[in-house]
Order: sequence, then C-alpha cells, then structure tokens
Amino acid sequence: MRFDRILPAGALVAGALLLSGCGALDGIIGGQSKQAPDEFQVVAQQPLSIPPNADLRPPRPGAPRPQETSAQLRAQSLVSGQPVSAVQAAAAGGASPSEAALLAKAGAGGADPNIRSVVNQETGLLAEQDRTLIDELIFWRKPDPPGTVVDPAREQQRIRETQATGQPVTTGTTPTIERRKRGLLEGIF
Repeated sequence: MRFDRILPAGALVAGALLLSGCGALDGIIGGQSKQAPDEFQVVAQQPLSIPPNADLRPPRPGAPRPQETSAQLRAQSLVSGQPVSAVQAAAAGGASPSEAALLAKAGAGGADPNIRSVVNQETGLLAEQDRTLIDELIFWRKPDPPGTVVDPAREQQRIRETQATGQPVTTGTTPTIERRKRGLLEGIF
C-alpha cells in the first residue's frame, strides 16, 4: 500500500470518530433530535355551538372561545367532583361555605392588608445591618455615627444667654461639632 492512500483514509476514520461524539451528528444522520409534544399540554377543543339567537355580537379574532375552559379548571373539577361552573365561580373569588369556615377558623379575615410593605421594610433593615458588616470588612473602619454632635460648652453658653435676655431656649442655632473628613489612607496604617 502506498502512503498517499493511507493518509486520506486515516483522516476520514479519525474525522468520523471525532464527529461520533458530537451531538450534531445524531441530528444529521439518525434524526435523533425529534422532540415529542408534552402530553400534559395537549387539549381537545370544544365543538362550536350555534347561539340561541342572532342578537349576539360576532367574536373577535384571537379572542378565547367562551365554551372552552382551561385545563387547570377542568382538572380541578375532576378532582373536586364539582361542575366546571362551580370551580370557575370559586376561582373568581367566591369561596364555598366550607372554605369560608376554614378561613374564619384560621383567622384569615384579620390579616393585615399592608403586610407586604411591612415585610419589605423589615427585610430592608436587615439588609442595612448586613451592609454595615460588609463595609467593616472591606473598609476596615466603622462608619461615622449618624446625626450631628452638639458642642456642649457652646450650647450651654447659648442657653444661658437666651435665658438672660428672656427669650425662649429654642431661639438661635444649636452649635455643632463638625467632623473633619478623613484622608484616603487614614485609619489603615
């Protein structure tokens, strides 16, 4: 055998071996990439019915058919043993007497309607506490305390002066201590 005939045959065999592990080859050769439909999503359509009178408006294109119900409502009616119309009424907000009694015993009527905002506010506070821990780890220093610091000596002098003149204590501005800005590397070394 000649070397010039062995080389192309070997390259063809090597290429076939490399492509055998490729998923695209299955789709090209064997048609293995066919997708079967989801059997839970296949539903039968209800037959058309003739309206009782001709006064009805014609249906809009693309609008849902009124005689069809969703697969979920049909499944609920099968499980509960109630007709679809009763399940639809319950889903629209009307609870059955037994459900209403159960909700009353559980105390669902006294639920706070603004509970979502309360929970969001509380989790926001927790997230803020977590942020300060992260800031301490990253920046190696505690943040400045919130608010302003009153200068006690100057405030006492201001109060004495206002009382001496007979004015209310709340007149005038309260003297505060201004915090100086820290340097970029201050507190690290």
